[in-house]
Amino acid sequence: MEKRSILITGCSSGIGLCVARGLAQRGYRVFASARRKADVDRLTESGIENLESLQLDLDDSFSIINAVKLVTQKTGGKLYALFNNGAYGQPGAVEDLSREVLRAQFETNLFGWIELTNRVIPLMRAQGEGRIIQNSSILGFIGLPFRGAYNATKYAIEGISDTLRLELHGTGIFVSLIEPGPIESRFRANAFRYYQKNIDRDHSVFRDVYLGMESRLTREGPAMPFTLPPEAVLKRVIHALESKRPRPRYYVTFPTYLFGYLKRLLSSRMLDRMLMRVANAGEERPSDSD
Repeated sequence: MEKRSILITGCSSGIGLCVARGLAQRGYRVFASARRKADVDRLTESGIENLESLQLDLDDSFSIINAVKLVTQKTGGKLYALFNNGAYGQPGAVEDLSREVLRAQFETNLFGWIELTNRVIPLMRAQGEGRIIQNSSILGFIGLPFRGAYNATKYAIEGISDTLRLELHGTGIFVSLIEPGPIESRFRANAFRYYQKNIDRDHSVFRDVYLGMESRLTREGPAMPFTLPPEAVLKRVIHALESKRPRPRYYVTFPTYLFGYLKRLLSSRMLDRMLMRVANAGEERPSDSD
C-alpha cells in the first residue's frame, strides 16, 4: 500500500518538527520543510525514517514553486495533505507597527500559506481527496494587546480557511484549523528577536509596558499556565488527517477551550475586561523606580 504523503512547513523546531517526526513514525511519507538551509541539512542528517527535507521560504514565490515542483516529482503528482505551520509572532503595540513590519508579518503568516495552498489544491483535486490543515491559534479568535500583527494574520487565516472549506465542499478535500493555546516551542525567543529588530521601545508611549513584556519573552520555562508540549497538536493533526469527517476546528489547551466558550457567552465589553486581566497578569510591569 502506497504511503500517504504530507508537506509540512516550519519544521526547524517546535510544533512543525514534532508533527513531522510523529507522522513519519506513524508511516506517513513526510516532506518536512524549513526556511534556512542549515535547518534543512539538520533534518536530513537526523536519519528519521519516512522523512525527507526540503527548503521552502514562505516569503519567496520562487521557493514555493520549486518546493511544490519537487514534491510533485517525488510523489508522481500525488499529495494527500498539507500542514501549514511556518509562522512567527511580531510583538508590539499597533501604533508602533510600521507598514513594512505589518507587511512582513502577513507575507509569512498569510500570503505564503495561501500561495502554497493554492499550488497543492490541483494535485488534491486530481486525486479526488486531500487534507489542508492550518495551524492557527487562540489568537485567531480572541485579541490580546501588543499582539496585533500576529492577531491580524491569524484572524485572516481563519477567515480565508472558512471560505476555502465552503468552496471545496464536495471535492473530497477537507480544510481544518488547529487552534493551540500556549505550546512549548521557540516562539517566544523568535518573537523577542523580531521585537528587538522592529520596535523602538525607548521612543514609544508604551516603554514601561515593553520593559515588562521583555521579561515575559525572555523568561525561562512556560510563559503561561496550562502550557502543553507540541505532542498535543500532533494528536489533533492525526485526527484531522485520519477521520472520515475531520472537524473544521480543533482546540488545543485549556485556555483555548475556555475562551472559545467565553467568546460565545460574554458580551464584548465583559470579554475585553477579562482579556485585559489576562494580559496584565502575563506582564511583569516595572515599578515606578525603574
